[in-house]
Amino acid sequence: MPITNISSREFNQEISKAKRASQKGPVIITDRGKPSQVLLSFDDYKRLTNKRRNIAAALAMPKAADIELDLPKSEITSKPVDLI
Repeated sequence: MPITNISSREFNQEISKAKRASQKGPVIITDRGKPSQVLLSFDDYKRLTNKRRNIAAALAMPKAADIELDLPKSEITSKPVDLI
């Protein structure tokens, strides 16, 4: 998957060229020589965002019992209520 780098000026002048390049791989748009945005095809975007899991799904995975989870102990205290 080739990665294409273009300046923001080139992107503004040749949007269709950037869109065609994004079908082959990510297009990194630079602003003053530094990467600022990435243009992806919608299929690549869906592929990247569908891999996210929530904690319930992660805990339901096989071998979830093998995952070490060291959480700090919570200290819950009560306070007297003043009803006056």
